[in-house]
Amino acid sequence: MDLSLLETLNADRDARRAAILVTDLETGAQRLVRQGDDLADDPLGEDLKKRFRSAKSGIVEDAAGKAQFLTVSVPPPRLVVIGAVHISQALVPMAEVAGFDVTVIDPRTAFATPERFPERVLKPDWPQDVLKAAPLDGYTALAALTHDPKIDDYPIQAALEAGCFYVGALGSRKTHGKRLDRLKEAGVADTVLSRIQAPIGLDIGAASPAEIAVAVLGAVIAALRKEAETR
Repeated sequence: MDLSLLETLNADRDARRAAILVTDLETGAQRLVRQGDDLADDPLGEDLKKRFRSAKSGIVEDAAGKAQFLTVSVPPPRLVVIGAVHISQALVPMAEVAGFDVTVIDPRTAFATPERFPERVLKPDWPQDVLKAAPLDGYTALAALTHDPKIDDYPIQAALEAGCFYVGALGSRKTHGKRLDRLKEAGVADTVLSRIQAPIGLDIGAASPAEIAVAVLGAVIAALRKEAETR
């Protein structure tokens, strides 16, 4: 591999940017394609889009019938949970089993305790401070679960601005209506606000914290694997 391409690919990985290394198996020629690049005129455009979604490497053929190997590098999916609540306690282990890197953020020290959550996931601080050090991105899902605007609103807005693949918030439709009013006042456009799923999670009639956690994780996985096809 060309050293400059390797350095660029490694830098993209460190910055959680998705990229695909395209290798011509006949000539050995290589090029790097980043997610977000204009693929309209790329002969492998559709294949590249599919691979960004599936995160799977493999061989494809270009229009001339030449074999090209696509080495796909996408960030591991993250789930950022706002609120160290009962739902979060059930959600964390399930999400980790499903392959997500999980972070739970809550400045309320009565909730954010090592007795309730593993220290590896817990950030007992304000979202503003945590997300400054570890910014959200397109391979991150956000679940806001505190019911407290002082804690939830900032990360929801940050998730929308960062293009997180899923943004969900706990609360009734009335609560969500007030949330939308606040976010509009903060300058968030209606078209962007429509990306928030509220009430959060799949509509499966969930009642208990554990059932709601299942509904949330199902919605996150659907957004990552299925709804991404429309983006």
